[in-house]
Amino acid sequence: MAARKQAMIAFKVDEALAEMLAALPNRSQFIRSAVLAALENTCPLCQGTGHLSVAQKDHWDRFTAQHPLLECTDCHELHLVCRRAERFSGSDPPAASTQGGDRYHAPGGDQP
Repeated sequence: MAARKQAMIAFKVDEALAEMLAALPNRSQFIRSAVLAALENTCPLCQGTGHLSVAQKDHWDRFTAQHPLLECTDCHELHLVCRRAERFSGSDPPAASTQGGDRYHAPGGDQP
């Protein structure tokens, strides 16, 4: 099997980051792993830009009307919760409750 062709990519960093990278035993592998991890964790909506277009923001606003962004009280990460599923169960959870094993509450809200 033929080896994959590799390309060289260079980028500028500040002096402090250059010193930290220089101290690594295999900085190329570290950088490859960090870039791949970042690409795997890219926001599916903005695709890593950090900004939504006007149309994306409109879609997001309509979506979050039924899927609020809540904070997990265990890990404190934000995640979407489907309000439609709650309608099928016949009850709205209070600001802090347990659903599917996750404890969550509105960001900045009181925790139990």
